[in-house]
Amino acid sequence: MEPGEISDEMRRTQAEFHQLVQAASADDLRRRSDGTRWTNRQLLFHMVLGYAVVRTLLPLVRALGRLGHSRGFAATLNAARRPFHLINYLGSCAGGQILSPRAMISLLDWSIRGLQRTLVAETERTLALTMHLPTAWDPYFKPTMNVLDVYHFGTQHFDHHRRQLTF
Repeated sequence: MEPGEISDEMRRTQAEFHQLVQAASADDLRRRSDGTRWTNRQLLFHMVLGYAVVRTLLPLVRALGRLGHSRGFAATLNAARRPFHLINYLGSCAGGQILSPRAMISLLDWSIRGLQRTLVAETERTLALTMHLPTAWDPYFKPTMNVLDVYHFGTQHFDHHRRQLTF
């Protein structure tokens, strides 16, 4: 993918998220999602969290990509997958209850604005930096990903969970 395509897909998910939240009733938000233990509201928060993860991951990918020593780091993270999955689950349970749907929209907008700002500033060299990732953490993590792949991950994560919403 090209940076322009990544930016376009982030704009698409942002608009789709706005529509989803604005159209959802209180009953829709309380309903269980399909294929997860979360409610739709908790899953919406988790979808936003995917873009926040990208913002956190990017400096790490750039740094470890320059150093070239990420295989052991990814292996350590893979070994810690059980606590990660528990924290990921409970964090989305809590975040989905604490943040209002409007606040989720604001957090997504803030995350995507920041990602688009940094994406425009990337060079071919920085986009090509790679890092090993913990493939046991998420089905869209590949064993090795470059910076551009990490930008794209947010939308892959969003689209995957969008299909699990039940409204």
